[in-house]
Amino acid sequence: MSEDKKTTAAPAGTKAAAGAAATVAKDIYGGDKRGGQRQGGARGRGRGGRDDRPKEDMEQRILEVARVTRVMAGGKRMNFRACVALGDKKGNVGVGLGKGADVTMAVNKAVNRAKKTMVKVPMIKDTIPHAVWQKMGAAHIMLKPASQGRGVIAGGVTRIILELAGVKNVTSKALGSKNKINNARCTLEALKALRRVETKQE
Repeated sequence: MSEDKKTTAAPAGTKAAAGAAATVAKDIYGGDKRGGQRQGGARGRGRGGRDDRPKEDMEQRILEVARVTRVMAGGKRMNFRACVALGDKKGNVGVGLGKGADVTMAVNKAVNRAKKTMVKVPMIKDTIPHAVWQKMGAAHIMLKPASQGRGVIAGGVTRIILELAGVKNVTSKALGSKNKINNARCTLEALKALRRVETKQE
């Protein structure tokens, strides 16, 4: 019986990875059964007075997942890099980049960093208030307001970020770099550059 138990038992690293994945899944998707009790008060803040889980109305989209290699003294060490966009479709959007030993860990780090880089996008009639041209490194992004019913005319990561921000009518063009991470950062900088337009009250 002891030999059978040894052969069927999973390695310790597998159990640790499964536990970490389950914890991350709870943090990302709000799957904790005690979630209703942990909102508000000291119990809602969790450890250290912070609750790192995204809000229920937040939606996340993975822009890119890549396997990266770091050369160490003992050889090559492989990690995963994830780029995640986070938004509530009400004008708030952010982009984060994270690395980890597995994809789940990398996505969790990217979500936490995206929440720290949230941008408030000013909108008028479901579109941006004015045209903007942003350059960041080799990436060039052009955003222009569009009329009602035009839709989001964009491609790649720019389209995902604009949809998560809640912009329903906009025209964009990405020039220069084809790197998804650079284009995502450039799009976020373009949204930061938008000025708020205040309507005069008669």
